[in-house]
Amino acid sequence: MANIQDLTEAVIKGDEDQIKLLIFELLHAGIAAKQIMDAGLIRGMKIVGEKMETEEMFIPEVLMSAKAMSSGVEILKPQLTDEENAASGIMILGTVQGDLHDIGKNLVKMLMEGAGFSVIDLGTDVAPATFVDAIKEHNADIVGMSALLTTTMPKMKETLEAIEKAGIRDQEKVLVGGAPVTEKYATEIGADGYGFDAGSAIRMAKAYVTN
Repeated sequence: MANIQDLTEAVIKGDEDQIKLLIFELLHAGIAAKQIMDAGLIRGMKIVGEKMETEEMFIPEVLMSAKAMSSGVEILKPQLTDEENAASGIMILGTVQGDLHDIGKNLVKMLMEGAGFSVIDLGTDVAPATFVDAIKEHNADIVGMSALLTTTMPKMKETLEAIEKAGIRDQEKVLVGGAPVTEKYATEIGADGYGFDAGSAIRMAKAYVTN
């Protein structure tokens, strides 16, 4: 008989077919969708994030796990009540204007969704005004900006200034990250936090919405 631990292991392995099969079996056995989500899928992605930080897993494996986990979430969503389906928080995510890199951003998105956040992904080459409009529209708790080029890093500062000018800086926390970005730079431009990797970004995001 299927158990939730098997589902956690399937998430870690990135076995999408096994995840789907186990979820259907667990639901048929009368296990609540919320329990399957929290103790199976989300717990599995938490372990994946920890393994990534200790370099027991690498980005291609993490992406595979995240994709497989997402397929399970889609099965469970209709089984959850609106209250149970409520996200931990809302995050606006994007790569800043002039930068087309998205692997790191996509990884953060998948892990954030695995942690229970609702993520509004603006994609790449995102203008400051687009970030501002999205924050207003979705009443975001957290904004995540990524830059993979030193030449696009100044757009982070420009975006923060646009958020400030719009009068909405106090309503959300702003996290920045990307290969050339440093904690010192994050502090200089007035960001609330710096994620040196996807795992650290998620820890900060969770801390912000629970405080």
